[in-house]
Amino acid sequence: MRLDKYLKVSRLIKRRTVAAEAASGGRVTLNGREAKPGAAVRPGDVIELRFGERKLRVEVLSVDEKTRPDAAAAMYKEIV
Repeated sequence: MRLDKYLKVSRLIKRRTVAAEAASGGRVTLNGREAKPGAAVRPGDVIELRFGERKLRVEVLSVDEKTRPDAAAAMYKEIV
């Protein structure tokens, strides 16, 4: 699944266009490398998002095309 779509489906970012802009702007890394919006996301990958001073690191647990809002958090695990 594309990185921008994963960020939207997992509800880490609210809209896909915002997710694509974040990835294009260099605020998203995938497995330690700066990622483009079309980068492939697989279970086991580590995504790091930077929102200003805040950083969020998550490990991808599953890649589902669609999910309910209450089940979206089960798609990833936050890494401290």
